[in-house]
Amino acid sequence: MTTLVVLFNLKPGVAVAAYESWARGTDLPIVRKLPSVKQFRVLRCAGLLGGGGKPPYQYVEILELTSAEQLGSEVQSPEMQRVVSEFAGFADAPSFIVTEEL
Repeated sequence: MTTLVVLFNLKPGVAVAAYESWARGTDLPIVRKLPSVKQFRVLRCAGLLGGGGKPPYQYVEILELTSAEQLGSEVQSPEMQRVVSEFAGFADAPSFIVTEEL
């Protein structure tokens, strides 16, 4: 199974409340309905283990996929293009990391 990990910070000037409201009301419900997505979670980074310092990222998205290729096709739909565009308005240079379980 492929897991997509997305690491990102919000763009300067983006309100945390605005992003989190959008994530709960738009991103999570729409992406979770995609046939290629087995599970989708958005995590807010709260700190570093041991309490020292600030995490390098504000948010982590974890998408467990049944098919990365199918996700690529599904992202082309008008609804997902809207979600992608809106996400781009919130996230500052997100890193999309494709992983494979050992």
